[in-house]
Amino acid sequence: MALLLGCQEVGKAYGAAPLFSALSFGIHDGDRVGMVGPNGCGKSTLLRVLAGLEPPDQGTVTLRRATRLAYVPQHPAFSAATAAEVLERALEADDLEEAQKLTRVRATLGRCGFGEPDVDPARLSGGWQKRLAIAAALVAEPDVLLLDEPTNHLDLDGILWLEQLLTTQTSAFVVVSHDRWFLENVARRMFDLDPVHERGFFETRGSYSEFLERKDAALVEQARWQATLANRVRREVEWLRQGPKARSTKQQARIQEAARMIDELADVNARMDKRDSGIDFRGSERRTKRLLAAHKVGKRFGEREILRDVDLVLSPGTRLGLLGPNGSGKSTLIKMLVGTLQPDTGRIERADDLRIAVLDQHRTSLDPSLSLRRALAPAGDQVIFAGQPVHVAGWAQRFLFRSEQLPMPVNRLSGGEQARVLLASLMLQPADVLVLDEPTNDLDIPTLEVLEESLLEFPGAVVLVTHDRYLFERVTNTVLGLDGSGCAVPYADYRQWEAMRRQRSTTVAGARSDTRETPAAAAKARPRKLSYLEQREWDGMEDAILFAEAALAKAQQRAGDPAVASQAAELAQRYRELEQAQREVDRLYARWSELEEKRSGME
Repeated sequence: MALLLGCQEVGKAYGAAPLFSALSFGIHDGDRVGMVGPNGCGKSTLLRVLAGLEPPDQGTVTLRRATRLAYVPQHPAFSAATAAEVLERALEADDLEEAQKLTRVRATLGRCGFGEPDVDPARLSGGWQKRLAIAAALVAEPDVLLLDEPTNHLDLDGILWLEQLLTTQTSAFVVVSHDRWFLENVARRMFDLDPVHERGFFETRGSYSEFLERKDAALVEQARWQATLANRVRREVEWLRQGPKARSTKQQARIQEAARMIDELADVNARMDKRDSGIDFRGSERRTKRLLAAHKVGKRFGEREILRDVDLVLSPGTRLGLLGPNGSGKSTLIKMLVGTLQPDTGRIERADDLRIAVLDQHRTSLDPSLSLRRALAPAGDQVIFAGQPVHVAGWAQRFLFRSEQLPMPVNRLSGGEQARVLLASLMLQPADVLVLDEPTNDLDIPTLEVLEESLLEFPGAVVLVTHDRYLFERVTNTVLGLDGSGCAVPYADYRQWEAMRRQRSTTVAGARSDTRETPAAAAKARPRKLSYLEQREWDGMEDAILFAEAALAKAQQRAGDPAVASQAAELAQRYRELEQAQREVDRLYARWSELEEKRSGME
């Protein structure tokens, strides 16, 4: 496979603290790379260095001539007035005719789910802004795509769309993500940027689950070497204590080798000393069997019915997961359960003196102007946890903060660090019910694993909304699916909800295809007011689309042939054919839409 991007001995530091150093790797045609690592290890910085947005402090990053590269930031921002204008600006450097640009912009917007090209980006939700950023990257048809936390703020439908997009994407990509299920589905090569490894970097080919197995084996081997090295150092230290006289060359060499081994052991010990966040939610030890119950609860906003006849019971040990697309009523239901919003119909019964602790996805309870010290310990230099006073420095250390960070303003912390501050505050509230609305945003994988264990051990009830399917599947023991039209349906688990969602989508798509007019049928039903050549193009559009879709299906079958899975060159060629077939289908549908709009405007 052709090398598209090369990274040689690259390092980056902020101040005296290095983020990473001496990194060397290559991105080849067709690579599907997932990058993981703890918060603060430099994943986003490395992605910006690869994109050319930041210079490395050492080493070089080389992009093959004529290779097109696109970058999707973690927090996109737009200055354009419309979605179409965002994509048009992304094409300014391309030597395309205006008609070609327009066709490509419309096709890409349609491929990314935008039905209205003139929508104002500022009015889009966080999930749709992320989709628009991805669309702006795709419209240039890049050879290398760099994505920083692309699943943040996407709902489950959006994540499934992105998975489908990346698995059919023929260009190479590097995606930074903490979504383990997502990585398992899209990545076929893994980078781990973690100080626990020698040189701070570990690479393996294969899926995310295969990466976990190989990383575990590597760390076991490293631990064995650590034990062996410790024994050797112990013997050399005993020898040094005897006060050998460094008169001979052999003795001098042994003393130098002992010093080298001592330094190496200190380095290995420092790398292997991994600390996890000390997340431990405290229950109130209430013995009430029924903490909260909703009976026939409903809510409307104007003419739109958000929820209808919702019934649920929360008891100690209940871990309720809420599923549904954005706008389906998950946040509305949470607000009614907490008591900040009243239902229009039905009633909600709460146990006496019920204590509910809430973590909201917008982090509204976090004052960005406060110092880390005041955010962790609002009342002084101590907090009370489990009935015992804990000094703020020790409390901060429990959440992986250093003492020198305590004066730092909260707004200078990373997203993952801010999430840990909120979790620390939540732990100080003994609760009967924990309500967590998207708690996983920006958290690294080790912290997610600790969060999972804490939620499983929490004795009260949990209400969880998250796009992290792995955490959802592991933690929840009952599921309520919301469809946005008012219905709330119980499911056994996430997989059952996903199967029903796919079945419903297939049924709806089939019903639409049965009633949709084909281009040729529409042409016969409407007055012909196009030019002669345009009319001929319109008349042949149905056959052209059918032929292109057949070619696309054949290309998909060829690309998925297991017989060529290990033949890199042939597989890359078939994926290029698949991309070309997909582009032709997109172009034809965009042209059909253009001609349709022109005909409608002339009538």
